Amino acid sequence: MTAEAPWACVGTDWAAALAAAPREWFVPDVAWTTGDGLLDRQADPQGWWAAIARDDAIVTQIDDGRTELTDDSPWTTLDWTSSCSAPNMVFDFLRLLDPYPGDRVLEVGTGTGWTAALLSARLGAEWVTSIDIDASVAAAARARLECAEFTPTLLVGDGAEGHPAGAPFDRVHVTCGVSEIPPAWVEQTRPGGVIVLPWMPFHSGGYKVRLVVADDERAVGRIHGTAAYMPMRAQRLPRTSAGSEATRSRSRIDPRRIDAGGDGFRIAVLGLLGGVTNRGGGTNPVDGTFRYVLIDGISDSHAIAIQPPSGGPAEVRQRGPRRLWDELESAYLQWVGWGEPSVDRLGVTVNRAGQHVWLDSPNNPLTEVPHGRRRQAP
Repeated sequence: MTAEAPWACVGTDWAAALAAAPREWFVPDVAWTTGDGLLDRQADPQGWWAAIARDDAIVTQIDDGRTELTDDSPWTTLDWTSSCSAPNMVFDFLRLLDPYPGDRVLEVGTGTGWTAALLSARLGAEWVTSIDIDASVAAAARARLECAEFTPTLLVGDGAEGHPAGAPFDRVHVTCGVSEIPPAWVEQTRPGGVIVLPWMPFHSGGYKVRLVVADDERAVGRIHGTAAYMPMRAQRLPRTSAGSEATRSRSRIDPRRIDAGGDGFRIAVLGLLGGVTNRGGGTNPVDGTFRYVLIDGISDSHAIAIQPPSGGPAEVRQRGPRRLWDELESAYLQWVGWGEPSVDRLGVTVNRAGQHVWLDSPNNPLTEVPHGRRRQAP
């Protein structure tokens, strides 16, 4: 690597691949980071190189390419839609993928082409297939890969469908956030094969997940730390109206206590309250209130609990056919009754029926229950 220094996250296992496919070959001259704002290699080469050397994501497209990257781009209102991921995330996922020589790899989300290049350097380009839904992103990646003398198979299409014509694969490497893990990836992976992905069931922040495919067309895995990626286009959070009149009540449980349940509780909620986007809580900088938000885009239901800084019961506002806050309180009490299991006791199974959260064992899935009914401890 020709930038200031290699990242500690690379390690010796991927150092040779990085030397053959340095990051700077795959970042466009004009890009953007949260720390620096607009990067322009021609106008400020030192700033551009400094961004390359840092362990940060570099945004390469906004608004699906409809809006140009400039200093005047409305960054606060537009989605970031393609990037060169932070190196620590890239190499964490590649280690979870753990490809062997001769493994056939499907990558979902070509992006800038950097990870396709790293995989090609490690395995040989003939073993790598990468798909991206955006034709312009894919074309730019192809040009960079050709300049670097890598020729993996590059496709334009919906990565959620995988690439059935090229199946079966030994490894599936996903570089976009998914809330619902597509069964197609499981069906197109050999038994014993591995799928790694940024699982973002709450659409904001998420987890590194490694799944291993069993011989009964299901994949089973656990969570390996946090991750935040740009969402797969087909799974972006739906726009909801929140148009119905809110009912108001007081909380039974302090939302700050619920939020303190952390990832263990948030993942358990997925098994207990299907379809709910658990935005979690945070302090409003304007008035100091603590606010906890829940959304179900399918039923157009919403809930917010507002805890005053002075304490006492939180004000709860709920809209839509589901009483999401009531459901959340019941789920929290169930989780407490199980001994407040942490995230390392939870996992996920994916099959044709969808994805299922389990506690301690894949044979112990958490099932959805109607509000008000208590479930026995597993």
